[in-house]
Amino acid sequence: MVKEGHVRMGKFFLSFGLLVLAASMLLATTPAPRKSPEFSFSDPSGKQTSLSSLRGKVVVVEFLLTNCPHCKRVAKMIAKVQGELAQRGLQTIGIAFDNSINGKTVTRFSQDLGVTYPIGYTSSAEVDSYLGRTPTERLVVPQIVVIDRAGVIRAQSRPVHEVDLEDESQLRSLIDGLLKEGPPAARPKKVNAQARASNVYRP
Repeated sequence: MVKEGHVRMGKFFLSFGLLVLAASMLLATTPAPRKSPEFSFSDPSGKQTSLSSLRGKVVVVEFLLTNCPHCKRVAKMIAKVQGELAQRGLQTIGIAFDNSINGKTVTRFSQDLGVTYPIGYTSSAEVDSYLGRTPTERLVVPQIVVIDRAGVIRAQSRPVHEVDLEDESQLRSLIDGLLKEGPPAARPKKVNAQARASNVYRP
């Protein structure tokens, strides 16, 4: 009787543990919308660029591997969209994170594809951190992130999203809607105490 009770208790804790794991994975698969974390990458020359410096534009980032045929196909599609929508405020970026990636590899990748939008590189650990990837998730490449003019991630392909970001028509539709939202409101300027004192009205 005691043994049977232990078995039931064990099954209960196992079921509860699986339920908690499923819930945590569900939360991990719903990353958008959320503020884009600070993130920097290197251009082929080694110069650092931050995504936050592009605030005011709609940004599409493709995290890719340079030896991935699927990433190359998506990169060409993104290049086409960039060429047609850049004047409206779109900026696309490719970020490679292969092992031992460097500027020469990235430059050769861009030249082989014939794309002109910026392609840089970073480490896989930085990509995992930015995407919010957990150890239990399998990373599928390419990973596409769409950021609005205010710096908010509005869509992310990790691991699934209601919009197929690799489908040109669906990606275009999403970008078009974000471009129509217009630029974000200007941030109020900080006024120090001395400036405030000098502006006090005196009759």
